[in-house]
Amino acid sequence: MARIMSLRDAVAELVRDGDTVALEGFTHLIPFAAGHEIIRQGRRDLTLVRMTPDVVYDQLIGAGCAARLVFSWGGNPGVGSLHRFRDAVEHGWPGPLELEEHSHAGMANRYVAGASGLPFAVLRGYRGTDLVERTATIAPITCPFTGEELTAVPALRPDVTVVHAQRADRQGNVQLWGITGVQKEAVLAAHRSLVTVEELVDELTPVPGDVVLPSWVVTAVAHVPGGAHPSYAQGYSVRDNEAYRRWDAVSRDRDAFTAWLDADVLAAGAPA
Repeated sequence: MARIMSLRDAVAELVRDGDTVALEGFTHLIPFAAGHEIIRQGRRDLTLVRMTPDVVYDQLIGAGCAARLVFSWGGNPGVGSLHRFRDAVEHGWPGPLELEEHSHAGMANRYVAGASGLPFAVLRGYRGTDLVERTATIAPITCPFTGEELTAVPALRPDVTVVHAQRADRQGNVQLWGITGVQKEAVLAAHRSLVTVEELVDELTPVPGDVVLPSWVVTAVAHVPGGAHPSYAQGYSVRDNEAYRRWDAVSRDRDAFTAWLDADVLAAGAPA
């Protein structure tokens, strides 16, 4: 049964040094506020997992939280590169970053396998790429029924998954809608989960195409209005495109990034 907690208390309890942590969200409902609280609490040596690491992962990497990244694409959507990510890979600042790269299909299937309690997933998606030779967690496998050569990838089972959603009721049942990506699978695959929400309500009302995560699959819910900014939460906020453009300039320079980190994250404190 999910507990309603403050963001500060939930991160303190659920996210630990050395954990494998997934902060999922595709364009929409990206858990920025939770990422900033992980930075404030000084977590280190994390393996960060995400299909599409963008600005919040750039910030976590630049803040020194990450030792490893498991991913399938990385960039500042609509703008360009992730400069803190590049600095870590190319120059080891603020520390070296180990990479494990997959395809989108591979990452999605790894989450599905983890959510299903299976040890691995099988797909055709790596044909024609050099990822098989470069990534130890991609392996050929022969279908026992047809003899077809396929590709296997191990299940993803994060220590903790963090997602943002539109609302939850007071029993901890969570409702999200719009572009939902792999949030459901990432939560179901994880050993622990934290969901930040725009709103706490007495009762969830149906929304076309919604996803409901029942309380018993969620560890903690934190009420964090605006917790997806500068991404958006359908029905609650719009995407702050200018923030993504500003990030490109801030993240290019170590001193500018450090000043941003001090002023906008470390001095800001967790949302009340």
